[in-house]
Amino acid sequence: MTDRTPQDMIEQLDDLLDQERIALLAGDLHELEPLLAQKEEIITALNLAGDLERETLESVQSKVTRNQALLDSAMEGIRAVAARMAELRRVRKGLDVYDQAGRKTRFATRGAPTLEKRA
Repeated sequence: MTDRTPQDMIEQLDDLLDQERIALLAGDLHELEPLLAQKEEIITALNLAGDLERETLESVQSKVTRNQALLDSAMEGIRAVAARMAELRRVRKGLDVYDQAGRKTRFATRGAPTLEKRA
């Protein structure tokens, strides 16, 4: 990395942020891990370069902010799916209902669903 100028690294980071955005919009979350490793490497190298001006980093800062919002939305969706799956597992185990007095009653469901073959 020592042979690249800070401007080269900023341009590479800019390209990586564009790739990250495309992956997030497409839902290709498995593509994010290798991009993250590359981003960390570039950011570490940029932190070591002391002669950076603020203006040179403003364009990538806006992309970082944009991608963070997309990543937050993706994580929110994953959490919603996980919560829904947990609720479905809970319902499979039984159903909670309330009677007229407000007492909670649980109706257990049968074991694993079976498939009946008929001739």
